Amino acid sequence: MLEPETRSTEHGEPERETPLRASDFLRANREALLSEWEHAMHALHAGLREKPSWLLDHMPGLLVSLADTLDQGEQGPDTALADEHAVVRLDQGFDLGEVVAEYALLRKCILRRLEAQARLLEPGELERLEGALDRTVVRTVQRFAEERQRGLQALDRMAQATLDGPAVDTLLVRLLNVVMESTLTVDSAGVLMLEADRLVVRAAVGLGGDKALGSSVALGEGFVGEVAATRQPMTLRSASTDSRVVLPVLRDVGLRAVYGVPLVEGTRLLGVAYLGSRTSFGFSDADLLLFRTMCQRAAAYILQARLQDMERDARVEAQRSLALLDALLAASPLGMAFLDPELRYLRINQTLADINGFPPEAHLGRTLREMQPKAVADLMEPLLRRVLETGEPLQSFEFATPTSLMPPRGKRMWQVTFYPVREPQASGLLGLGCVLVDITHHKQTEASLQRAVDFREQLLAVLGHDLRNPLNAIGASAFQLARAEELEAPERRAVERIRKSAGRMGRMITDILDFARSKLGEGIPVSPQPMDLADVCQATLEELQVSHPGRPLLFESSGDTSGDWDPDRVAQVLGNLVSNALQHGGGDTPVHTRVRGEAHDVVLEVHNRGEPIPAELLPRIFDPFKTPVATSESASTYQKQRSLGLGLYIVHQIARAHGGRVEVRSSEEEGTTFRVYWPRAKSPPARA
Repeated sequence: MLEPETRSTEHGEPERETPLRASDFLRANREALLSEWEHAMHALHAGLREKPSWLLDHMPGLLVSLADTLDQGEQGPDTALADEHAVVRLDQGFDLGEVVAEYALLRKCILRRLEAQARLLEPGELERLEGALDRTVVRTVQRFAEERQRGLQALDRMAQATLDGPAVDTLLVRLLNVVMESTLTVDSAGVLMLEADRLVVRAAVGLGGDKALGSSVALGEGFVGEVAATRQPMTLRSASTDSRVVLPVLRDVGLRAVYGVPLVEGTRLLGVAYLGSRTSFGFSDADLLLFRTMCQRAAAYILQARLQDMERDARVEAQRSLALLDALLAASPLGMAFLDPELRYLRINQTLADINGFPPEAHLGRTLREMQPKAVADLMEPLLRRVLETGEPLQSFEFATPTSLMPPRGKRMWQVTFYPVREPQASGLLGLGCVLVDITHHKQTEASLQRAVDFREQLLAVLGHDLRNPLNAIGASAFQLARAEELEAPERRAVERIRKSAGRMGRMITDILDFARSKLGEGIPVSPQPMDLADVCQATLEELQVSHPGRPLLFESSGDTSGDWDPDRVAQVLGNLVSNALQHGGGDTPVHTRVRGEAHDVVLEVHNRGEPIPAELLPRIFDPFKTPVATSESASTYQKQRSLGLGLYIVHQIARAHGGRVEVRSSEEEGTTFRVYWPRAKSPPARA
């Protein structure tokens, strides 16, 4: 029991000081007690990282509240400050022991101060002080435990909402429902996810939830955008009238308060969650703490759900790709397989499995060498290794397997292509693909066709050569008969027909021989020599005019028309073109032949009026023995009066042999013009 402090009176007698009330002691020593308490807290946690809450925080208010409680007698302490202190300590990361410890230090500081001053309290005041402290501690601990339990229950329900790995949108709705059920003052809640530079409402429950879905705001725009930009929780009061509410639905439903919390995982902003209340202008500290705690956990769940969504999408896409691949492999008539870098079969279709002589499932995981005959494996393995090393495909490699390797099939010819398989956006190889086709029948057919073509062309050459001798005899005999004076007019006309027919047959045989030479790979022979193209053309036209006295054959030339060409071939080209023009031109219209000297070429043009060549026939006009299928009435009529034999084909080949080219233009207005370019200096012939 403390002795009361005494002092001397004017008569020298000691005077006892008046005992203090506990409330007066607390008010008088408040600053000293706070200083000693703060010093004790630092000493208690010496060497540890200080928490921001080790500042005075609610302690000044708690001392005043204790003094007021002592003055009120048995009415009890003010619980609001104790509740707030408990919530703040919970938010700041204190555990329950630390909360009790700071109250114990406060009690010790008060008792030490009383002892140091040697002051007596009024009877019962110390007990009342101890009781008030105990009630404050009990209230704080009780509220601390209640809020922590409430938070744990909410987090447990959130964890249960993620057990089945839901999609992101489903998870967001579940989490919002947990928030609504855990906080009675909340009338609306939603989550906006950051997509590019906008915040999009992906989930919303409560008032206006359906209307809010899909709406969006720009990052930094309005209240929600400001929460995202600053990454700090914010409260908006009078939400129904505040212009910063950029989601109209939040204003339309009459919310009085909105609280926004950024959803952040690490340094990554995921979005913003908000609470809205229509009944209150603010939320309690406990509700805000719970919401922030749930949002911190929700950010991790959302990120996890996103990753699961991506994994599911990737799995679905992979399964879809594999299904398409399997369908392609099954439907392909070609043998196809995929092998890993160790040359183990990953996939193989039935066609290639049948060729190898094993079922598809027997190949999987086995190497090429295990599934192929040694001779084939020895041939293929180096090629496959080269593809893997270089990353370059091996195209259309042909090989043969003797009868001894595949007795039921006999000797076979194969064509195989190997190509590297790369992972998208990666430089490494996943393996390689193989496409195998049996070309035995193709090779046999190709050989048979080649033999037939060779026989046909050799036959044409033989026939063309052997027909020349009797035809020359017919032509010479007709010439001799034509000179006989005793022939009557009808007999003379008959002899003339024989002579002209022999001439046409001679030209036909020449064309056949030229065609045979071109197809046998020899090409049409030419013997260039210095000549004047205009002179050769004029002489050729004079000979043609004798055979066609009723049709005017007009000729003109300009410029330098000299060069090195084969004069016989030039005459042959002009003869074929003029004969073609006479056959298809108008019955009484002239045929114009023009020779024009240019810088590098001499151009020969043959023009006639008459029915134009149909457009669908033009692309194949120079093909041998080809008559394009008529697709219009004009084409059908044109085909009936002409034969696309060898004449124009020979023209084209002679021009190529000289390094030149042939063009044709035909229309109703301009008529038909064949234009042959004869280069003065021969260039390599163009590809056919």
